[in-house]
Amino acid sequence: MQFKCLTHFAQFSTVLFAGFVLTGCSLFTGDDGRNDPAPLTEYKPGLSAQIGWKTAIGGSTGIGFAPAVVRDVVYAASSDGSVGRFDLSSGAVGWKTKLDQKLTAGVGSDGTTTAVVTADGTVVALDDTGQVKWRSKASSEVVIPPVVGFGVVVVRSGDYRIQGFNAENGERIWSVQRPGPSLALRAPARMALIEGMVLSGIPGGKLMAVNALTGDVQWEGVVAVPKGSTDLERVNDVVGSPSVVGPLLCAVAHQGRIICFDIAAGGRPVWSKPFSSNVGMTVDNRHAYAPNTQDVISAFNLQDGSVAWKQDALRFRRVTSPAAIGSAVAVGDFEGFVHFMAPDDGRMLARISVGGGALRAPVLATTQGVLVQTGDGNLIMIVLN
Repeated sequence: MQFKCLTHFAQFSTVLFAGFVLTGCSLFTGDDGRNDPAPLTEYKPGLSAQIGWKTAIGGSTGIGFAPAVVRDVVYAASSDGSVGRFDLSSGAVGWKTKLDQKLTAGVGSDGTTTAVVTADGTVVALDDTGQVKWRSKASSEVVIPPVVGFGVVVVRSGDYRIQGFNAENGERIWSVQRPGPSLALRAPARMALIEGMVLSGIPGGKLMAVNALTGDVQWEGVVAVPKGSTDLERVNDVVGSPSVVGPLLCAVAHQGRIICFDIAAGGRPVWSKPFSSNVGMTVDNRHAYAPNTQDVISAFNLQDGSVAWKQDALRFRRVTSPAAIGSAVAVGDFEGFVHFMAPDDGRMLARISVGGGALRAPVLATTQGVLVQTGDGNLIMIVLN
């Protein structure tokens, strides 16, 4: 399962009954087999994918976890409280720390301060030797990795607040809140910190840019407008991470749209297409790539949003958000496979098993290859030849 549906009331959240959630979110595999995961088929490889290095973080991970790459270093965390710093080229351990609480979100880092969040909403900041610098409480549960930079640790909590904490002492220095819908997804989501702006989706289909230093909202855009007569039909949260390439800021929503805004022209929409994703998208210099709710992956031309290609070989395999790494577009799946497609036409190029069960963390493109955090708490670098 890639996400759960949650209701949010005031400053706390309540899980819906499992049967209703799963039926409403179309996550059941039907008895007629129409929604069964596509079997893996043979094809002529166009690339060779090999494991360059592998190292253990700690325990299992979920939707609130993603590695953070800062220059030649990787920071990662797992739900059992493990946090570590690893060399990007070799996986060698710089330091590892085991906190005394379970974690729900991590990791954010700027190479000096590394932040994670515990199950009770406590933001924990570590220095770059792995020692705890400070602890501060967010306003509610956090299941989205923090971002760190410009002297600020930023978290987004379940009550629709984005909060900034002083990276040196943990003092809360600003908080931004928007009213949210009665029903929202517990979905793979991430913020981005680019040129001093925190980019974050907000449940209800909105995307905002917040000044990291002051908390001032610089821009808000609508990714998708709620439609339908019921709360479930109107769920259209922004999923994954906002993506920036040149002047374009792109995002995708569940039950909504994929859209690119021109941030150099005040954030006006350049193009949008009806689309629904559970996990998010990525971009390169030519295309925006996103899997839909059936795990059919599409490439949209950045100029006008026209569809360049679709790949349905991974239908219903519960794929991760994609990564674009020049020669390939990569996604992970529910059986621990990472698949590589050609960016020009979507043909399948390679696949490799990394084990560890279902992949939930996004696969990341790095200078060394594709970085994967497995469900059982390993970091793996996949090298393409």
